[in-house]
Amino acid sequence: MKLKQIPEDFRVDEVTDIAPSTEGPFVLYRLEKKNWTTPDALQVIRQRWKVPSQRLSFGGLKDRHAHTIQYFTILNGPERQLNQPGIAVTPLGRAVQPFQSSDIRVNRFTLTLRSMSAKAIEAGRSSVADLERSGVPNYFDEQRFGSVGYDGRFVAKEMVLGRYDQALKTALSAPYEHDRAAMKQEKALLREAWGDWPRLKEQLPRGQARNIINYLAHHPDDFRGAIERIKPELRSLYLAAWQSQLWNQMLGRWMIDTFSHSRLMGMRFRMGDLPVPKNVPADKLEMWRTLMLPLPSARIKIDPAAPWAKSLEAVMEQEEVRLDQVKLKDFRKPFFSKGDRPAAVIPQGLNVREERDDLNSGKWKWVLRFDLPRGCYATMIVKRLTQMRDD
Repeated sequence: MKLKQIPEDFRVDEVTDIAPSTEGPFVLYRLEKKNWTTPDALQVIRQRWKVPSQRLSFGGLKDRHAHTIQYFTILNGPERQLNQPGIAVTPLGRAVQPFQSSDIRVNRFTLTLRSMSAKAIEAGRSSVADLERSGVPNYFDEQRFGSVGYDGRFVAKEMVLGRYDQALKTALSAPYEHDRAAMKQEKALLREAWGDWPRLKEQLPRGQARNIINYLAHHPDDFRGAIERIKPELRSLYLAAWQSQLWNQMLGRWMIDTFSHSRLMGMRFRMGDLPVPKNVPADKLEMWRTLMLPLPSARIKIDPAAPWAKSLEAVMEQEEVRLDQVKLKDFRKPFFSKGDRPAAVIPQGLNVREERDDLNSGKWKWVLRFDLPRGCYATMIVKRLTQMRDD
């Protein structure tokens, strides 16, 4: 199976009820992009229009390898278009408030799964009815863990445990799958010469890493201070990645404790396999559809009677970290998020169309259309249809 063979194979549109008006200090824009991450596209826009980041607000992060449509606002922004390869910005009018994630009613997906065999199509058909009935576990998917290197070490966990040297080294030098050649060289140099700040200061190219190393050259033992010089949005991503991993593990443990082994199958994730129900029994379906699990942090208090309490305690014991430690006591910000997340997500308006694959001779393709609440991952639907088969 191939997903995202071309950008048009993965399309996502933000659906919002926000209507542009003729009044308000904010200009509302429509952003259509291909082969750009949301932060990179917005950085291009800020640079072209010379707009400071604090004046720009957007709702959600969208994939690089996709055709996406989303919205953003700029305080006192220019009412003009911007077009360059892969980016098209159109002003829609004015708004009273900045656009934010709560303004996204749903994300509407149109996905094309290519290079599928007739056998895979047949096997996947049986999963469609289960998807409409009980959905999928609302796991955070691979995109959430882009800041985690090959060794699986989480920057945020090292920060929580006060191991600031290791946290910084991981943040700056851990290799990632999509690193380009120049970044691979920079990270290799950092790993090789870690601690030799004068050499690194001399040999690193201009950028965030060299700025941080320059600080260490003058304050060689202040790794906490060096971490504070990492871009705030990156520090927030580090926290979100580890918190998401804890949440995934908690949900997985809850399913193992709740459903019989025969009803579970493993689903492949980069951070390790996680359980998924093949089908949810009728007597547990309502609980499954309504269960909410908290984002783990020191900001929550465990009610021993909560259905997730034992699962969370088991995860924290495995991590060898107490829940009350999951905070950054030496930093003013960022913070671990607080809130509840549904255990299950059910795609709305699911439509599946089978066609001959026009790009892969002799193969079939599926065209999927469905809506998901913001913060949920369409790739979970894909995995459910393509991985969840009895061999």
